[in-house]
Amino acid sequence: VSCGDCSILLEHVLLCAAHMLHQQTKGFPAIETQDGVIVSLQAKKVLSSPLTTVFLPVIYIIVFTLGLPANALAVWVFLFRVKKKHPSSIYMANLALADLLFVIWVPLKIAYHFNNNDWIYGEGLCKVLVAFFYANMYCSILFITCISVQRYWAVVHPLTQLERDNCVAIALSITVWVVVWAITVPLYLYDQEVQVTNLNVITCHDVTRPSHTKMAAGYFLTMGTLGFLVPSCVCIVSYVGMLKALQNNMSDPTIAKKRRKAIVLIITVLVMFIVCFTPSNIMLIVHYCLLLSGATNSLYGFYITTLCLASLNSCIDPFVYYFISEDFRDHIKNTFLCRSQRTVERMRVSFTALKNSKKSNTYTSDTANTQSTEC
Repeated sequence: VSCGDCSILLEHVLLCAAHMLHQQTKGFPAIETQDGVIVSLQAKKVLSSPLTTVFLPVIYIIVFTLGLPANALAVWVFLFRVKKKHPSSIYMANLALADLLFVIWVPLKIAYHFNNNDWIYGEGLCKVLVAFFYANMYCSILFITCISVQRYWAVVHPLTQLERDNCVAIALSITVWVVVWAITVPLYLYDQEVQVTNLNVITCHDVTRPSHTKMAAGYFLTMGTLGFLVPSCVCIVSYVGMLKALQNNMSDPTIAKKRRKAIVLIITVLVMFIVCFTPSNIMLIVHYCLLLSGATNSLYGFYITTLCLASLNSCIDPFVYYFISEDFRDHIKNTFLCRSQRTVERMRVSFTALKNSKKSNTYTSDTANTQSTEC
């Protein structure tokens, strides 16, 4: 028997032993050694397949190419062009900032997957990348929930939209940031960077050490439940209440316009949840339930694909700003037309003066005609 056959036989023996002990890494039978982790042949196939080395980095390239300029422009518009702040604009500015903070780290993810899932940037950067990924996901969900509740409140209780609501929006935004960044702390407490000895690569968050399984499973099951299911229910209740309130006054043109805006918002958010958040969080819960139970998980490829698709929210969020905020649309158009804020204000004043002048001329003409008729 050759040395190569001996090594293959030893690998199979170790994997069988790991399977008997129910030590599973990301749903695959594995065993932990002093040098790292030995994963199964199925795990090796997934980690070296075109799914992870071609498809995932292509998706991340799309996210970076579209998300970086779109969210950078959105942050700039909300901070420097929108003079009169509203609660919804405050939430959208925070949402754009959360997306931007994630997108700037995406090139590391692209390089990692193109490098055959071999992480060469150190444990610290790996933990930062993972923390920013999940912080972006749950910040996005919570800020979208805040926007949904605010839109519901503006439709159902329009007379209570006072300037002091900005203080509530700022306080809620600060709370979201503090809570989300606090709950990402556990991601720094266990190894995200793992040496896979039988692939000769160092993975980042793609493999969990068997000794860290309970900590990771407990954390992600909690996040999947509280960070996704609860906000989703709040959004659904807000949209149902909004549509019911608008349905009762469809004869009013203003109400009809609000209803159209509400429907566009609902459709946009619905697409985002269907494509980005729902598959990834459902698979997250299923994956870690299987991991804790010791059952073989053959859906790992689908699981990491849904996590990748979750990052597409950074490209969809700007559509939320565009459809909800009329000020945002106007400022985007003026930006692309290279109009300064002073020029826009001057045009607005001129348009208002022209409009008032036309009204005045119409009134004078009508008065003269009346007097002529009386004579």
